[in-house]
Amino acid sequence: MGTKAAKAIDRTGTADLHDRPPAKIRPRGACPALAAPMPTGDGLLVRLRPAGGALTLSQFLALTCAAAEHGNGILEITARGNLQIRGLRPETVGRLAADLDTAGIAVPDGPAVEISPLHGIDPEEISDPAALEKTLRCKLRELLASPRLAPKLSFIIDGGGAFGMSALAADIRIVAQPGAQWLVAINGDGETAMPVANGSAEEAISAVGEILELLAVGQSRRARDIDPDLLRARFPAMDTIRFRPSEQTPLTGLHRLKDGKHVLGVRPEFGQMRASDLTALLEDARAHGATAIRLAPGRGFFFTGFPADTAPALQTSASKHGFTVQPGEKSEYIAACAGAGACSSAFYETRTQARRLIAAAPVLFDGSLTIHLSGCLKGCAQAGPALTLTGSAEGFDLILDGLASDLPDERIAGGRIDFAIERLARSIEDNRSAGESAAACLTRLGATGVSKALRQE
Repeated sequence: MGTKAAKAIDRTGTADLHDRPPAKIRPRGACPALAAPMPTGDGLLVRLRPAGGALTLSQFLALTCAAAEHGNGILEITARGNLQIRGLRPETVGRLAADLDTAGIAVPDGPAVEISPLHGIDPEEISDPAALEKTLRCKLRELLASPRLAPKLSFIIDGGGAFGMSALAADIRIVAQPGAQWLVAINGDGETAMPVANGSAEEAISAVGEILELLAVGQSRRARDIDPDLLRARFPAMDTIRFRPSEQTPLTGLHRLKDGKHVLGVRPEFGQMRASDLTALLEDARAHGATAIRLAPGRGFFFTGFPADTAPALQTSASKHGFTVQPGEKSEYIAACAGAGACSSAFYETRTQARRLIAAAPVLFDGSLTIHLSGCLKGCAQAGPALTLTGSAEGFDLILDGLASDLPDERIAGGRIDFAIERLARSIEDNRSAGESAAACLTRLGATGVSKALRQE
């Protein structure tokens, strides 16, 4: 989004951004699974995906209690719909695993495979992604266990239906097609991934096996690195494949399925929740007849199994305990890490700043931007580029379209952050053309235009 500015605002005037020391970033080459928790500023972090992304209400309650007992009581749901438990210690990780096992919560070994959140209960589903995942893990067990595969290799199996997976990018995606066919594509989301094969479930699994062989045997670590010539040699018909991306329905809100049943999509504020709030919500949900939850992309989950007449009470309860229950809430567009007070690496309270940002700059929340509030350079809450505010010992680094560790477009002193946010919002309001989104306006203004706006008194 424009060239990087050479100067930045600080307490004394301007300072050369290139004086900034090289960032010391923790490795992001591995997923913090139960067997390999990741050190963070608030202890150890474990990320897990229960089998099928599905839990009974009793299992979710047991998991929440375990997070409170063995961690610091903070749970998160990632953009990909995985659970994170924070604040663990070396001696409590094993106890957490034991409690999950006692609760009957299965966490498959090997790469995480994200499947459609309402698999098996969505009457619009084309084919069952859970069944395909089970077969894939069985037939490709040795390949999936290969140490030569990248630790963060990502899979999606999209069965179609009301809640597709087209917004998520993946190394390998398998998408249900009419006539019991499955499309296999690599490196991208539902619109940008490159199709390589289309056929029956057996043919799709065979194609995935060939892709894994290319990844495990060659020099490629991720699907984007596969030599196109090698790929076409394996899949000579790939350039002729055409497909239509699956639909993407907003997560939050009450949804009536075609069979007359309802599900309620909820999202914890900024994807983070305290065990006490989640426990209270789950107890209320059980009292209102909910029986299970389905983790979902977009930092939220669905309640299922409740009678339609209890839906309003369940929505009220979720809202009371700090969960978003309506689509279009401004907090949906913010990715915030745990922040100061929860993580010793963070330089500011991200959730407090998020609320101030929502109040002071509503123009940023038209849906065209993801706003990443990162307490430090590690950027735990957002893997991709975004409008980013990174905390530092000197204040804040503003990156217009990048990662938390990128060279900032502006450096803002801590005491000037509210002023800077107001000026940024005013600049968009004053310069935006009719019908132009906030993202498009920022792109057009670029670093030079934003820098000029922030320097105005």
